Order: sequence, then C-alpha cells, then structure tokens
Amino acid sequence: MKMLYLECNMGASGDMLMSALLELHSDPKDFLQRFNELEIPGISLQTRPAIKCGITGTQVVITVNGKEEEHGEISREHNHNNGHCHNNMTEVEHIISHIKIPDHVKENVLAVYSLIAEAESYVHGKPVNQIHFHEVGTMDAIADITGVCLLMEELNPEQVLASPVHVGSGHVHCAHGILPVPAPATAHILKDVPIYGGTINAELCTPTGAGLLKHFCPGFSSMPVMRVQKIGYGMGKRDFEIANCVRALFGEI
Repeated sequence: MKMLYLECNMGASGDMLMSALLELHSDPKDFLQRFNELEIPGISLQTRPAIKCGITGTQVVITVNGKEEEHGEISREHNHNNGHCHNNMTEVEHIISHIKIPDHVKENVLAVYSLIAEAESYVHGKPVNQIHFHEVGTMDAIADITGVCLLMEELNPEQVLASPVHVGSGHVHCAHGILPVPAPATAHILKDVPIYGGTINAELCTPTGAGLLKHFCPGFSSMPVMRVQKIGYGMGKRDFEIANCVRALFGEI
C-alpha cells in the first residue's frame, strides 16, 4: 500500500506542503508548467532551492499580480475588513469554479477553503458570507491549496498520515491586532488533531496549512513502519535553530 507521511515538526503552511509534495513528483518542471497554464487570476508559480540547517530542499515562490507573497510581521492569512480589496466566500467559490482542474480536485480545493472560512466565521461570530478575505491573501491561499490538491491527485497515495503538529508559541500580528499562537482560526481547524507548542516564538502552522492537513490526513501519529522510496523537503521562508521545513516521506507499508 502506498503511504504518504507528513512530518510537521516545524508546523505546516500551504507553500511548505506544496514544496514538499513537489519534490516527490516524477516531473516537477512539467507540473509547474501545467500549473501556470491553469490561469488562476494574477498567479504565477516558480520554485527555488533553499537550505535550512544544512538540508537542501525546495521553496515554492508564488507571485500575485507580479508581487511575491509576503511573510513579514503581519500575516495576510488573518487579515479581514481592513480597507483593502477583499473577497467574500461567494467570490472565492466563483474563482475556484473557473480554475481548469478536474471537478473532483476542484471539490477538494473548495472543501479546504471552506474549512478556513468556517473557522473564521466561528472566531468572528459572523455568517460565512459576511467574512471578507484580503484579496492577495485569498489568491495566495487558493494557489497553495490548488497546488497541494493537484499534487495529492497525481501522487495518489492510498493512505496519508501526519505527525502531531508543532504550532509554535507567542503571538502573531494581523489587521485586528495581536493574536495568540496558534491563531484562533488555526486552533479551531485543528480541533481533535494532536498539536503542541514549544520554545519557538513564531506562528508555525497557518490556517491554510491546518486546513490542508485536516482535509487530507485522517490520522496523526508517529511515523509507521514503512519502506521509504522518496523524500521531499518543503522549506519555509524563515530561519530558526531547527530546520524550518515540512518533510514528506512516500513509500510502501
């Protein structure tokens, strides 16, 4: 049986998961070309090599309207109603419905984004369609989710497991102010998932990463006995004392 195991010792984000899975793909260049031919509005996807604590891996680079996604002090994944261009869930569904991907992959993309929207709805105490997502953050998340869903379709594992998720500690800055880590939406998505904090003062698991893990991973445990055939390292943007990556192990059980 084909097994995919996701090691989330440094959390998970959409771009880290996509990077790790891309390293498992038989032809990453072909995948990138086909992804960019999907014509997701304003989105371009590239990759670059990255080294974390001496380990070489892949880092996907998503540009939205020609600008690289930001990973600064203020997270767009938590930004709502702050005066910039926004999308509500109906507009997000419209964007997803027009992506040139198979219907069952489209359903996975929508299901993951819905997990995020429902979490934001719960946290803010508003109906889903009254939640407005930052336009750039929306397109970045749609690109990450679409990429991961397509890669999962093409890798086609028969079983998926993940490690308990390291969420980080401290606080994260957003348009609303300063939120605890894990951010409320992330914590809501990860209900019933084994998570833990630690000494790293940063947000390690994002809402997009949490949504993807919750959707694709029916179980979270230590690594099972398996014959590993491929290993992918998806590198994060920030540097810590511990290698900032998601490691994907693909093989047989």
